[in-house]
Amino acid sequence: MAWPRQRAYSLTMNTKLVTFLSRSNPVHTVRQFTAAIACCGTLGLLAGCASQPESHVVSAPPPPAPTHSVTTTTTTTTPDTAPVVFVGNPANGVITTATPAVSTTIVTVAPPALQTEVVLAQPSPKYVWLAGYWSWRNDRYEWMSGHWQLPPNSSAVWVTPRWEQQGNAYKFTEGYWN
Repeated sequence: MAWPRQRAYSLTMNTKLVTFLSRSNPVHTVRQFTAAIACCGTLGLLAGCASQPESHVVSAPPPPAPTHSVTTTTTTTTPDTAPVVFVGNPANGVITTATPAVSTTIVTVAPPALQTEVVLAQPSPKYVWLAGYWSWRNDRYEWMSGHWQLPPNSSAVWVTPRWEQQGNAYKFTEGYWN
């Protein structure tokens, strides 16, 4: 009579195994897999934290700060570019020349290379494109973006601002309408 008992035990074990692997109990299966994945992830994280970098070389220190640049600003006049001003009626009035002040800046640090600019659409055929340039302000170079500008008169020509090297210094001359 042991035989029906063994068969009953075997059927019970097979039923439990089938129940464990069947879709009727997915919550239990998901919990076991979640616990196993969490353990593996924790071990992987801890193993990664224990590793050392391949190189122990420290990068070079940053370059020293540039020497303080000496800036001198002077104001000069250039009579050859002075516009003519009429006082009274141009036919019988007095002609005087106004000499505009031109600012000159001298710096001991070379200006950066010019930036590439996107030229926007011309507002009208009378406008002139004034290209961008580096200016010296607040003890550093600042980029002044190019823009379209209407000349003061139809015969005016824009003289671009420029940097000229003079020995160990760089002289900046502002742009102006000629």
